[in-house]
Amino acid sequence: MVTPGPNDQPRPASPTWRQRWYEIIFEADTPAGKWFDVVLLIAIFVSVFVVIVDSVAEMNDRYGRQLYAAEWFFTILFTIEYVARIVCARRPWRYIFSLYGIVDLLAILPTYLGVGYAQGPSAAQRLTVVRSLRLLRTFRILKLAHLSSEAANLRHAIWASRSKIIVFISFVVIVIIIVGAAMHLIEGGNEGFQSIPQSMYWATVTLTTVGYGDVTPGTTLGKILAVVMMLLGYSMIIVPTGIVTAELVRPKSPGLPVLSTQVCPECMAEGHDGDAIHCKYCGAKL
Repeated sequence: MVTPGPNDQPRPASPTWRQRWYEIIFEADTPAGKWFDVVLLIAIFVSVFVVIVDSVAEMNDRYGRQLYAAEWFFTILFTIEYVARIVCARRPWRYIFSLYGIVDLLAILPTYLGVGYAQGPSAAQRLTVVRSLRLLRTFRILKLAHLSSEAANLRHAIWASRSKIIVFISFVVIVIIIVGAAMHLIEGGNEGFQSIPQSMYWATVTLTTVGYGDVTPGTTLGKILAVVMMLLGYSMIIVPTGIVTAELVRPKSPGLPVLSTQVCPECMAEGHDGDAIHCKYCGAKL
């Protein structure tokens, strides 16, 4: 029997399978975690595209069965991912009732509820566009690409603002998709809202305050939603200008603090500094 010497250090315990899953699924600091997030975002994009295409009558008549099968494929895939997040989370209930946990659940429920929906499964499945909210996970990846704070001219200011502009454009696209789908359901395919893409066209025209007037809502609820979109459009016009202007007037500095993609295993909070050892919200070890 070999007696350990005074300089021998105990080997660190190898991570368990739950810890390895947690690093891959909830974090993007490792190559496996980054690939997981990239594949997940591509799957979300494609699944939302399938729902949008399925709302077009011509495409539904021609490829209805294939689109229906694709929707179920993505729903089962996201269900497995949702269960895996619950299994590997140290505090499952914290994840389930967090913002991301609720959004993940809402992303898969409409397809299952559509099985017993009175108007057919396709009508309920169109509500799965809510899974576009899952694209908010993109912002965690964007935190890895930090921009130079030195703004010498307009070109450098726009380049330095690229992540904020991407976040802003992503938010606009999400609003257009959700409002377009809502107007398609509210108007029942009438008044020019025959499909989600046509309704998204109306939402884009309204949000940008262009207002062609070729498509207008006819129901009271639709008009109320139109007013909300008009007010939102006015308030959003100044956002891109403000982002670029802020970079133009920003003084030169050594750089912004680097944020990591680590998720606290206790409270599921994000936004920690790159060199953080403990969670800034609950004090748990990261």
